[in-house]
Amino acid sequence: MLALAYDCGMPVHVPNLRDVGGLSTADGQVVRSGMLLRSALPAADDLVPSDFAWPPTVVIDLRSPRELLEGHPLDHLGARVVNLPLLESLSPDADHDGTLATLYRMVNDSASHLLVEIVHEVAAAEGPVLVHCAAGKDRTGIGVALVLRLLGVSHEDVIADYVRTDEAREAIDVRLNRDYESSLIPTAYFLVVPEALIQVMQVWDEHPGGVEGWFLAAGGDADELNRLRERLLA
Repeated sequence: MLALAYDCGMPVHVPNLRDVGGLSTADGQVVRSGMLLRSALPAADDLVPSDFAWPPTVVIDLRSPRELLEGHPLDHLGARVVNLPLLESLSPDADHDGTLATLYRMVNDSASHLLVEIVHEVAAAEGPVLVHCAAGKDRTGIGVALVLRLLGVSHEDVIADYVRTDEAREAIDVRLNRDYESSLIPTAYFLVVPEALIQVMQVWDEHPGGVEGWFLAAGGDADELNRLRERLLA
């Protein structure tokens, strides 16, 4: 039994935690429940709803090394933790206007190999996979969107899942204020900006062969894509 976690004197659940299962694909299949979870930064003693597949078998942590503390909060659960720091590939000299649209584009351009690795880890896992970063919105949003689009989930449903982060805004703010120096985070980064993710999905769609073609060109392979679909679709 998990111990209670407290923020502001109240027990808390993993912020922004949700299961992307149940989404439908263009050909009528459904993403299996309990296989792919997403969240903000979890704590070791956070509560988890009883109907969630927990603990995850694999945890994909998309944070940068400077965000990491000693170990991972879920190490004690026996999960295999994989760190794929999406922001570390960004060039410090790159022209960045401070908007999420530009940040998402830069991640897609500079960390495509790590986005492919997210797909690899999800496809290869033998149990539930949790993908998270700090807020569970930006890095997590791009990574989960790629998996969902490769499965055949529509743009509209991917965006509908993305904007659900707004429902968890208060819990995310509490967690970030506890574990981060929030004054160092640009104000724009606290926003949910569907247009930023839409632009990235358009890049994937406009690639020869669409999102599958982008994935293969970025280093993925067709067998891996087949494994992803066999594991996550019903």
